[in-house]
Amino acid sequence: HLRIMCMNKGTCLNDVFDRLNKCLKVIEAAEGCSFAQSPDYGYVTSCPTNLGSGMRASVHIALPALTKKGKDVSEAKNCAKTLGLSVRGIGGEHTEAGEDGTVDISPSARLCIQESEIIAALYKGIKLLMEKEKKAAMLSPDTIAKIKVSHPENRMAKHFDNMYFKTLSAFDQNRLLMCCKSGVENPDSGMGLYAMSPTDYDDFKPYFDKVIRDYHGISGDLKHVNNWDISCVKGLPQGGKLDLSDIGLRQTSMRVRVGRNLSDFPLPGNMTQADRVNLEKRMICAFKKLMADPQFGGTYHTLTPGTEFSIDQYKYQDLVDNHIMFKDMSVDPYLLSAGISSDWPYGRGCYVSADKGFIVWVGEEDHLRIMCMRNGAVLNEVFDRLKTSLKVIEAQDGCKFAKSVDYGFVTSCPTNLGSGMRASLHIKLPHLTKKGKDVSEAKKIAKELGLSVRGVGGEHTEAGVDGTVDISPSARLCIEEADIIAALYNGVLKLLKTEHINRYAMNFPPS
Repeated sequence: HLRIMCMNKGTCLNDVFDRLNKCLKVIEAAEGCSFAQSPDYGYVTSCPTNLGSGMRASVHIALPALTKKGKDVSEAKNCAKTLGLSVRGIGGEHTEAGEDGTVDISPSARLCIQESEIIAALYKGIKLLMEKEKKAAMLSPDTIAKIKVSHPENRMAKHFDNMYFKTLSAFDQNRLLMCCKSGVENPDSGMGLYAMSPTDYDDFKPYFDKVIRDYHGISGDLKHVNNWDISCVKGLPQGGKLDLSDIGLRQTSMRVRVGRNLSDFPLPGNMTQADRVNLEKRMICAFKKLMADPQFGGTYHTLTPGTEFSIDQYKYQDLVDNHIMFKDMSVDPYLLSAGISSDWPYGRGCYVSADKGFIVWVGEEDHLRIMCMRNGAVLNEVFDRLKTSLKVIEAQDGCKFAKSVDYGFVTSCPTNLGSGMRASLHIKLPHLTKKGKDVSEAKKIAKELGLSVRGVGGEHTEAGVDGTVDISPSARLCIEEADIIAALYNGVLKLLKTEHINRYAMNFPPS
């Protein structure tokens, strides 16, 4: 019978809300004007869609970045939907947005929501939408052009070509900008670029290829080849046994890991919560087969609530403290901006073998981080076990690893493309590190050998007080897996020789 409305141009939502409240009281106080109500459904309306409050509260706001200046409101609608809001054109339902991106925003709910909650939802929703608009406005070729000048070391911006960008469809432009998002929001990044789909490296090859070559220092032909056969590598001990005790190193911590992604799912930066949970369910099926295998055994631990393998916060912290499980990734601004740490803790977990020598992280920077570790002296033992384990995992239904024709195994970050492998071991270099106080000399010598030096706790940690450091080959792309393990063996051999020379020089300085 009545559509009662108040409108105003202003900035205070209370003005129209309070006026409507007063008007309704005045109208219903008139003789014979009692409004129809249902005991359960609230105010009665002709259409069930408006039952309850019967209220629609809306405002017009300009969202040029989220609507591509009014040409495409799909992204604005997707953002609004997650906030419980609806988006219309300024002329009402089924009309277009304004040329400046102005749209009509309103809470979707009518029933089982109080009037005060509707107006609060509108206020809070607009606030969050404006934050998304601000970030979307940052994510533009113009912003990237500014970063190219202000932060020339940011490879995402350095190699961004606006002419190439303009050749892409609107859909692909948005895809590519999402890959650039982390570098836009963190301009101090040295990379600033994450793939969102297993096909991004090939779909956007003219752009990604420049970034990849720059980081990995590759010119000429770029075609990655995967090969685990160390018998093909020259200069190794006869028989191919890489026994560290033969070069003066006692039993030490050895670790080899790879990053892998399943070809059936988006990469972590573009996954929904449902994607993460479904990928984990698939992997649990694979892990159950490993648990039943005497060579592996063990169990799975997940942070996803309500599953047979779910763990509480205390167990999770215990796994983190024992370096078995990864930490909450939301503290990393680069991963947060890339969307990789979204939906925490859903879809995050780790499989641990019975001997704790084989671990698979699920839902970190890549779908899977697969690693083997051992205290020993024969490098082949961890290398061969990882090779066997990868074959077992990929043989499971739906566990095919994503690969690029040119770049090898696909990873979220271009820095890990190719083999996706990091092989490392701990060695004591007291004289090259001044007993752990200064690793600069060790890093300098290691760099010449194609090796990286870290503290024993990982990247950005210090060396042990006895000079113990973590050594690994730097290369990932255009190097075969067999060459990586050989580079570690030969590099450690040369580092130890240099350490012995330094020790001798310190004990017997020239007169």
